[in-house]
Amino acid sequence: MAKIRRPDEKATDAASVSMLEKAAADGVTDAFARADAQGRGCGFGTDGVCCRLCHMGPCRIAPRSPLGICGAGADTIAARNLLREVTAGAAAHSDHGRGLVLLLKAVAEGRGGDYQIKDDHRLRTAASEWGVAIDGLPSNEIATKLVAVFQKEFSLQEGKLRTLALAPVPRQGVWDRLGIAPRGIDSSIVEALHRTHMGVDHDYRNLVHGALKTALADGWGGSMIATTASDILFGTPEPVRGCANLGVLDERSVNVLVHGHEPALTEILVAASRDPELVAEAKAVGAAGINLAGICCTANEVLMRHGVPVAGNFLQQELAIVTGAVELMITDVQCCMASLPSVARCYHTKVLTTSPIARSIEAEPLEFDTSNALDCAKTILRKAVANFPNRDPGKVAIPDVKNPLVAGFSNQTIFNMLGGAFRRSFRPLNDAVITGRVRGLAGIVGCTNARGRIDDYIVTLTKELIRRNILVLQTGCAAVACGKQGLLTPEAALEMAGPSLREVCEAVGIPPVLHMGSCVDNSRILMAATYVVQEGGLGNDLSQLPAIGAAPEWMSEKAVAIAHYFVASGIDVVLGRPFHTTGSPGLTGYLCGGLQDVVGAKFHYIPDVNEAVETICTHIENKRDALGINRKMQRKLYDMKDRRELDV
Repeated sequence: MAKIRRPDEKATDAASVSMLEKAAADGVTDAFARADAQGRGCGFGTDGVCCRLCHMGPCRIAPRSPLGICGAGADTIAARNLLREVTAGAAAHSDHGRGLVLLLKAVAEGRGGDYQIKDDHRLRTAASEWGVAIDGLPSNEIATKLVAVFQKEFSLQEGKLRTLALAPVPRQGVWDRLGIAPRGIDSSIVEALHRTHMGVDHDYRNLVHGALKTALADGWGGSMIATTASDILFGTPEPVRGCANLGVLDERSVNVLVHGHEPALTEILVAASRDPELVAEAKAVGAAGINLAGICCTANEVLMRHGVPVAGNFLQQELAIVTGAVELMITDVQCCMASLPSVARCYHTKVLTTSPIARSIEAEPLEFDTSNALDCAKTILRKAVANFPNRDPGKVAIPDVKNPLVAGFSNQTIFNMLGGAFRRSFRPLNDAVITGRVRGLAGIVGCTNARGRIDDYIVTLTKELIRRNILVLQTGCAAVACGKQGLLTPEAALEMAGPSLREVCEAVGIPPVLHMGSCVDNSRILMAATYVVQEGGLGNDLSQLPAIGAAPEWMSEKAVAIAHYFVASGIDVVLGRPFHTTGSPGLTGYLCGGLQDVVGAKFHYIPDVNEAVETICTHIENKRDALGINRKMQRKLYDMKDRRELDV
């Protein structure tokens, strides 16, 4: 019989625990209850040894039947399944990027409606990075040329992505030698699906290389382009104060939640929610105003550019509705649960879907039109205002729990904070790492998972790493998890960081945990690592850095793709949950061992957070040893003869 967990066994923060209790009292079935009802899940699926790629099957690999009908064994089947997960994750983030490129194209051609280029400097630096001539050209012409380059990255049929040239040259050589430098983003995804068709690729090692190639088309292709286009259109993030957790909802106001991943709508909703006419309409129905807040990565997008508060991460989307105080939840694509309309039925909340590729049964569809964005946003907000009188005060219970945070640490901001506006440099960070004041860097990213106690692994790991003087970079739901616990403020360095990391944070004025954006913005972490390499003194390839990635509570196919492009880039990744490969010793051994000799990095399956801490710290110290920066310099008292011999 499946174990039914207590609320405090499902979540770490008081707001979520109280809403889980309220959900049970209100008769609402949430993701945690459904996870408990599911129990362990299908063993064949968990181990990755169930194949349904053709209709001779499904085939399940077991000791009594070690081969599928076609002759494929556990290694082949698990590797094909893994590659398909990577492909779906890469498609999700890359399609996000395509949409932003098309919006940038419309703006450049004068068809952008309410959108415009917000960051002309980022436009010009991006054009230079992608080899677009900018001398004497107006912004719209530069944007048109840059869009043409971006679109070719999607459609390229021969050669390789131009975007790969942003990586360190030695790493590009690794990709070329292995034949995993991807060509066009779309053709890479098509190729991956082709090679996983029945009767094509059977070598699990070759399939893993295909996964690395497809993931690179995402991390160094679609996601990199998405982040760049967002910065050009909506502004490059700079440090901004905000707050996080369900306590950001306002009992007196019309509460509107944006949820999903597309920033185009939410950018306009921010402006519309502050429109005096709409605020007056809200007051006319008895509200104090319109309170916009975010869930998941859309939350991160508007947080880091506008300081819009974050109501929660992935597994708080249902709990936000359970507060009884949400008039409207607006969803677009990715990570929006199918359960939202059924949870909303228990309250007065309306759920609105805005993407033609992401409909939900019982939710109201209203396709967002970027050519008439502001009017469309006002129409949406008026639905929320009209719903405010339907709120049942007896069902409202907003937890008085929220924490302040500072977000918006783009690489451009880090450059300026470390070196100043006129001498932009990563040199102070490199020097801090070389001298050991900062032992290394850890990128902690990914989702939360209803199978565990949400946020627990993420927050525990983060606290312990900063205590050990490791600077942490975060995106997505992991960043929100730490924001809810007060780790994203400069004050956290004083209270929780190790002594030398605290000194660095105080000197620069940064938190010990840097919020770098939404999950598509893991490209920022790739580029941060690249800038460290380019600054010098810490090797010439990403694989030499005292750095590591971690996805403690991941659940999404996007996380599978992200993990693969980090490893393909030469950065080890710790996973709190294994991929569905444990039924294949050969494949698991290659992912967690053999890849080290191929790309200079590997995966680590570590469900225990304490073991993860030790693994990460050992990995970073080993990298420092290999660089020779852990050697203690012997102190010497120089005499006049020594000074004359100095070559300075």
